Amino acid sequence: FKAHFQPVEDSRQSAKVTYPLFDVLFGTLCAVIAGARGWFEIREYLLGQHPWFVEQGLFEEGVPVDDTIARIISSIKPELFQVCFIEWMQSVHQLTEGELVAIDGKTLRGSYSREDRNATIHMVSAYSSANKLVLGQIKTENKSNEITAIPELLKMLDLRGALVSIDAMGCQTKIANAIITQGGDYFLAVKGNQSKLANAVKGAFTTQRAAGLDSDKLKSEIHHGRVESRRSHVLDASVLEGDFSRWKGLKTIVMVESFR
Repeated sequence: FKAHFQPVEDSRQSAKVTYPLFDVLFGTLCAVIAGARGWFEIREYLLGQHPWFVEQGLFEEGVPVDDTIARIISSIKPELFQVCFIEWMQSVHQLTEGELVAIDGKTLRGSYSREDRNATIHMVSAYSSANKLVLGQIKTENKSNEITAIPELLKMLDLRGALVSIDAMGCQTKIANAIITQGGDYFLAVKGNQSKLANAVKGAFTTQRAAGLDSDKLKSEIHHGRVESRRSHVLDASVLEGDFSRWKGLKTIVMVESFR
């Protein structure tokens, strides 16, 4: 961790530094991993684990108050921190051949402000299902900017052998081509924003959709007291009517029917 975050600079005057930047940065990370959800909880964690940190040569002058922790962390340049974080994640996670990397946009809970609606924070994250960790994140101005943020996030990732899944908002030829160029495969949801492709997919599955229910082919699960059944169909992309050569690497189309 220290090697990868060494480039993060401390903007404070060295003569006035009581709590080293690395101590606060590493301690905050440990607290967040342990479930802390705010500056107060981060400080509570540091106080509870203070003897261990002192054994590692950290927080030897004591634990700062929560306002000081917030001020130190907020002084870090987010772009530089993001680069260091990505490099750190790449060093500690193992490439998983054919495993799923899920990219999704979320609005951070608690970031909404009635006084300033623009204060709401939207993040686009890449999550490794096999490793159970976030590989990278990018903040966007609003949800509609996910389309421009996803390619930037993809550039940070090593996608060799990975299957990248994105919801319908990310179903764009530019994004699909970027994934293929970086050695991955894409699994994209198709909806009305790609009407030509969506209509062609629906047309390709006309026979399957009209076949009716066959209980022997349904996979059923119970979620929240409801029985959900699904039936999947897979076809080669060559059955699509129309020219979809812009979709680099398009090989297969899938339809999933869901029943409750």
